[in-house]
Amino acid sequence: MRSELVNRALVKVTSPQILINVISKRVRQLGLGYRPMISVSPRMTFMDVALHEVADGKLSYEVIGTPAETAAKKVAKTRAKKSA
Repeated sequence: MRSELVNRALVKVTSPQILINVISKRVRQLGLGYRPMISVSPRMTFMDVALHEVADGKLSYEVIGTPAETAAKKVAKTRAKKSA
């Protein structure tokens, strides 16, 4: 069943590395007492809950940018200010 959940979650989050990060952060939150966004059966683990949330579209993510992209934007802004 878990492999089916992983495959369903990978449809929503195309990168396995990002999926791992999203799931691990959500598992950590659930362990701290955050409430699940789905109905939970007694035999489900935190990982099952997180995978279901992603697969059902209740949990998503946003990529802000890589450090290299952020540094390049800062350099471009600095150059624009100096030339003006």
